Amino acid sequence: MDQNSFDNENTASPYKLDVDTACSYISYGGSLEKLSEYFEERPAQINLVKSICNTFNNNGVGVFEAGTGVGKSFAYLIPSILWAYENKERVVISTGTINLQQQLAEKDIPIAIKITGKPVNFILLKGRQNYICLRRLQDQISEPDLFNQDTQEYDALIKWAKTTTTGNRSDLSFSPSEQLWRSICSESDACMGNRCQYNNQCFVMKVRKEAANAQILIVNHHLLFADIETRLAGVGYEDMAVLPPYKRLIFDEAHDIEDAATSFFSEDLTKFKLLKQLRLLYRKKVNSSSISGLLFTISALSMGEDTTTEVIYCIEEIKKAMEELEETTLAILDYQFTLRISNSNAHMFLNLFNALNNLATSIGSCCGLIRNIISEIKEGDLESQPVWECKTILRRLDSICIFCKSFEKWEELSDKVFFIEKKNNSSNRKNANYSSKVYCRYVIAPLEINTRINEGIFEPMKSVVCTSATLCSGNGFLYWINRTGANFVDENRLYIDQYDSPFPYDKNMLLAVPTNIPLPDKSDYSAFVEQAILKLILSSDGKTLVLFTSYEALKSASDYIRFHTKGTGINILCQGDDDRFRLLETFKNDIQSVLFATDSFWEGVDVPGESLSQVIITKLPFAVPSDPVFAARCESIEKRGGYPFIELSIPDAIIKFRQGVGRLIRRSVDRGIVVVLDKRIIEKSYGKYFLSSIPNTKKIFDPLESICSSVERFLY
Repeated sequence: MDQNSFDNENTASPYKLDVDTACSYISYGGSLEKLSEYFEERPAQINLVKSICNTFNNNGVGVFEAGTGVGKSFAYLIPSILWAYENKERVVISTGTINLQQQLAEKDIPIAIKITGKPVNFILLKGRQNYICLRRLQDQISEPDLFNQDTQEYDALIKWAKTTTTGNRSDLSFSPSEQLWRSICSESDACMGNRCQYNNQCFVMKVRKEAANAQILIVNHHLLFADIETRLAGVGYEDMAVLPPYKRLIFDEAHDIEDAATSFFSEDLTKFKLLKQLRLLYRKKVNSSSISGLLFTISALSMGEDTTTEVIYCIEEIKKAMEELEETTLAILDYQFTLRISNSNAHMFLNLFNALNNLATSIGSCCGLIRNIISEIKEGDLESQPVWECKTILRRLDSICIFCKSFEKWEELSDKVFFIEKKNNSSNRKNANYSSKVYCRYVIAPLEINTRINEGIFEPMKSVVCTSATLCSGNGFLYWINRTGANFVDENRLYIDQYDSPFPYDKNMLLAVPTNIPLPDKSDYSAFVEQAILKLILSSDGKTLVLFTSYEALKSASDYIRFHTKGTGINILCQGDDDRFRLLETFKNDIQSVLFATDSFWEGVDVPGESLSQVIITKLPFAVPSDPVFAARCESIEKRGGYPFIELSIPDAIIKFRQGVGRLIRRSVDRGIVVVLDKRIIEKSYGKYFLSSIPNTKKIFDPLESICSSVERFLY
């Protein structure tokens, strides 16, 4: 077969996968055994391959939980490669983490190709913003006053841009500041396409061409939903959108689908987003009377009356309106960090609605003047780069206007969640525009996302495979299925199964809960937790991942532990001290280290061996009741007569709890302890659902001192 002829347009009856052949590659006597010195046949993996093959063959939707150690990557890669090769039909694999993307591209897919003998083309795809835009870089070189930036970093980027063959940020030998990278990276709505003078050298265009000839695409959930959004907006499923056309999709880390989709389809506004557009139009050099910006360029091209002074005045009015909006927002928030608009508090937001409308009016006036300038430009100059840039800015400002006006219509838009929040400004930017310690963020998020996922994915795709180690909660698959829209799928298309981990949890893992710990709502709970962590990590000599449900608790505990472990040789690592990758590398390599983490570290952390011998879960990971989207979803359940704690809070927390527990045993020989510092798991009626959700293991429910002794005996 000529692989270069691949076009994803196969209209003939598909070649159906031979299930026995697919399974043979990973069975005794198969290709994988010949390649691997330590090969072991895994019955659960073989059964998962069978299920995925049937999903492909019958145009189904597969929902498969595969515990750690089952080998789900090879289980979906083998059918995907066989299908793509035999049917000349593209398969997209979407993952939740960068690490998994890299592992698939650099290790797993090459091995899977080797054992199947099917030489398919594959490519790892990242979003546009991961690639440098040569046109925007040239703009920076031409006008270096656009941002205040580190000269060495800036020069290093220019030097790298001249030699790089990929233009990919990950290939840089250093990490540029976010501000600088954003000023030179590719952006979809700013792309000039074939009109760009750098089109033939464009790194994004190069990747798109490679993707068009690839049978296997490796993407992340964010990029996938960007593609789905474009297709739902009118592009359809037969043509190129963000990705080339495809009808076969694999979701790895599928437990994250709802959160990923909710995040992607949310809209937000900050002063930084607005000021960025204004600075492109007009900027004044710091400590200088020098002015520049696209406004002056397009005005020079215009044959009409010079209205730059009026535009500058409008820009200043927009800035004032933005400042007034932030002042109004901070007054409403007072000591709160987040506030959702609801029937009970809508009266508090009247001033906010007025301030948002004033901002929209100011932006609209400015846009009107700029459009008048453009209307007087000769036709031959309308396709020039500066005019193109201005039109892009106008589209962005128009979107901000629509966003601002939407807030007043919050009651009509019942399928949306409207909220405001106060954020700490951790930036080190020296620009006066960033001098405040806090800033405000305005958000419109989808109330439910299941219908959109169904319309964008399950309905139009020929087959979809969803897999993860944690899809089940207290009611089996039902929670995940309902939240993601899989409940809309015809039951004849739906394949559901669970494949347990082969690891010996009953011998290698100990689950412990201190019986003398106060309940989380008691005043002495936090102090007990900090003392417990100290005793436990001293008992294990480090080697511990400590998982929190809030950054404030994490910071307090880490400060306490740092002070009391001086001179012990135990290295305390804290989320936020360094980037995620370097933190995890240090944690892996320093066997006496302890990592304090929250949020994303509950999943995607893979530290096999002795370096991670203990996981401490400080509190059951229930969603924060004040989280606007979560609160709105609870309210929606109540309105229809349901019970949000049972239907939403518990199953959501169980999945996250399972992810946290799953950080401990990553290989069959791993051994360690999970300590849960929340005795609700043994005292509350719902606790049994948490305990039954994890593999069968040794359990001890004793006072803390006894548990510390058990930790030492178990590990040493």
